[in-house]
Amino acid sequence: MKDKVLIVDDEADIREILRFNLENAGYEVDCAESAEEALSVFSPSHSLILLDVMMEGMSGFKMAEVLRKEKKTQVPIIFLTARSGENDLLTGFSAGGDDYIGKPFSIHEVLARVKAVIKRSRVHVEKERETEPIEAGHLKIDTMQKMVYSDGEAILLSKKEFEILSLLASHAGRVYSREEIIGELWKDAPYVLDRTVDVHIARIRGKLGKYKNYLTNRSGYGYCFSVTDSI
Repeated sequence: MKDKVLIVDDEADIREILRFNLENAGYEVDCAESAEEALSVFSPSHSLILLDVMMEGMSGFKMAEVLRKEKKTQVPIIFLTARSGENDLLTGFSAGGDDYIGKPFSIHEVLARVKAVIKRSRVHVEKERETEPIEAGHLKIDTMQKMVYSDGEAILLSKKEFEILSLLASHAGRVYSREEIIGELWKDAPYVLDRTVDVHIARIRGKLGKYKNYLTNRSGYGYCFSVTDSI
């Protein structure tokens, strides 16, 4: 899926230059000629906003504040402006900006900054997801404290048992072959046998007790985590 960029600038020529080059670089592009229009166009599908600071009506700084405080979105924002003083930079970053490009700009610089900011944002989001607890049925997997709770009661798992359960639960519904599990969790131990995975799964199921059926064996395929009410 292509990343989608929202361009907000009251100068038509700048919007068209940016649109043309971003689309040629493989991005989907939406444009708005004011902050007010941009707020009505913006959606969670946008990966980044290129936002002019000085516009008629609502300024780019104010729009950024609205997005951060009222819309509660962390979409990356790159400000475009001819104002490059220290106070302007500080205002932009305090309003929630992620980067700052001065006008007149090099289109090569814009493309490089857009790519870098989107990549940085994606890594940040993925890291946040990795630390969020996994809640599935009657289980809670705390990825920060490396603990598993069943109906609020702690279950003591070994490191590898925890890693296997976390891997399968974070991709609920997906079937992992034994080879895939070994490839994910025993990267530095290439001679681990399929039987090792089976033993660990059996131990996890034993510790899950009445919720052992959350871990199922798809014969000939591998293991899958899915929440089931059958006990």
